[in-house]
Amino acid sequence: MKTSFTVNDVTIHRIIEEEKGHTPVLEFFPTLSQELLEENRAWLEPDALDPVTGNVKLCYQSYIVKTPHHTVLVDSCIGNDKTHPNRPAWNGRKDPAFMNGMAAAGVKPEEVDYVMCTHLHMDHVGWNTRMENGRWVPTFPNARYLFSETEYKFWEAQHAKEKLHYMEDSVLPIIEAKRADLVSSSHGVNDYFTLVPTPGHTIDHYAVRIGKGGKDALITGDFIHSPLQAKYPDLPMRVDYDPKQGAQTRWKMLGELCDTSTLCCTAHFPSPSVGRIKRWGDGFKCEFITG
Repeated sequence: MKTSFTVNDVTIHRIIEEEKGHTPVLEFFPTLSQELLEENRAWLEPDALDPVTGNVKLCYQSYIVKTPHHTVLVDSCIGNDKTHPNRPAWNGRKDPAFMNGMAAAGVKPEEVDYVMCTHLHMDHVGWNTRMENGRWVPTFPNARYLFSETEYKFWEAQHAKEKLHYMEDSVLPIIEAKRADLVSSSHGVNDYFTLVPTPGHTIDHYAVRIGKGGKDALITGDFIHSPLQAKYPDLPMRVDYDPKQGAQTRWKMLGELCDTSTLCCTAHFPSPSVGRIKRWGDGFKCEFITG
């Protein structure tokens, strides 16, 4: 399975924490009809749809990006020792997969310069922190953590109304440690990294353009979850903040990527997860890079 990709002077490593299905596909995509599902079942199974359980299969992963000058982590997955009352398989987990993946990429936590969180959902912030002597501390002690200011303030307000466990253990400790930079979702980080507003899944989700001119690669975050949404960009997933806006974002971003050389690095597509966007009927597909 291919986990590293090089474009010009940039190397991108997939750091895979888990790859499985948790949610029935018709629950995950609440507007998906049984008829449309059956039309597409043959190509979805077994990689993107579990033929036994009927669950949509997702890869939970982060990306390490190395340029000549910086080492960057985009999203930080699920994490260990975290509280996940609605996801027993993740609750209090002690899994070496993430750290093993970083080691395989040749990266130590203290070598990461930036952590870019595309949005503040629990499966994208978990390794922001680790437990040390009974308290949550930054996993990447020398990194600046980039949160969209609008995104952060939204979830901060939600947390004030009703406690969100992942804000408590994975986001607020970064703020308290003064490692966070609250930025706009169109922030230009340096010559190699630019944030791109891709709202809809959350209020101010961003994707990450990589390379000089931003043409080498794009890390999607969760503006798209499954190859089924590439073929049908209007298809929302169950917890989208603004489903209509999410669809507009997919049409726009997939249209911009289509038939270019830009690598599309998806957060949740099944392995190998990385490829180039092509037309497929009225929609799109990701032609994966397998070797």
